[in-house]
Amino acid sequence: MKMKKILAIVAIVAFSFALPSCKGKSDAELKTAAEAAIQANPDLSGVTVDVADGVATLSGEVKDPAAQAAVETAVKGVKGIKSVTNQTSVAPPPPPVEISADDPLTTAVKDAIKDHPTVSATVADGVVTLTGEIAKADLKTLMQKVQATKPKKVESGSLTVK
Repeated sequence: MKMKKILAIVAIVAFSFALPSCKGKSDAELKTAAEAAIQANPDLSGVTVDVADGVATLSGEVKDPAAQAAVETAVKGVKGIKSVTNQTSVAPPPPPVEISADDPLTTAVKDAIKDHPTVSATVADGVVTLTGEIAKADLKTLMQKVQATKPKKVESGSLTVK
């Protein structure tokens, strides 16, 4: 009889120590695991996660709907997450690149270089080629003016900077 009591006490003590380990992960542990799942995919770098009562809330900006679905799937895969509220947004597409036609571009480039008499420019297929000489202090201003004309490319390899 005494042996049964001892075994019963041992069983109760063992069960009471094992009981806390059956409990789910804390919200902090779930957040850490969800952040690790997000960081595993570089396309999801703009996403943050908060966890409350096992519910993950995602926020931030992603590049496209596929990334938006991927982040939700990644966090849903974390053991212990009950559900996911996806409040991420998809970034707007970049504006299209505007390329000027040669005639208006030639006129705009001539206007851009007018303050630099030692510089000349030619335009062919949207590419501006600069030649001549320019002071180092004036180079940045010149390049900004020429880039503002929206050419495909600016080639300045033949331009001598003094």
